[in-house]
Amino acid sequence: QVQLVESGGGLVQAGGSLRLSCTISRRSFDGNTMGWFRQAPGKAREFVAAINWRGNSTYYADSMKGRFTISRDAAKNTVYLQINSLKPEDTAVYYCNTGPSPATVRIGNFASWGQGTSVTVSS
Repeated sequence: QVQLVESGGGLVQAGGSLRLSCTISRRSFDGNTMGWFRQAPGKAREFVAAINWRGNSTYYADSMKGRFTISRDAAKNTVYLQINSLKPEDTAVYYCNTGPSPATVRIGNFASWGQGTSVTVSS
């Protein structure tokens, strides 16, 4: 079973930045696409961004383009999500996951999830 540990969330003021981290078990990191998702209070979980296993292709939900940047460090089997110019509507629990292709990750239909990391943006 894939092991996912998200971190880096917190309480920030609007306009600030955060970098979220997700460490994935090596077996699940190698050769797979990694993705970030978020779930705002009272809403369904939604896809944010993904990066392929080579790290040379990234994918973003249309509404996330511009302020969100996904990257990964293969040596640390860790994927990051940089969020700039944070807005109150970015308040959510952020999750990562991994799958065999960008299309699979974008769908987000995973059997298990990590605990997520909570981001709260104050106005």
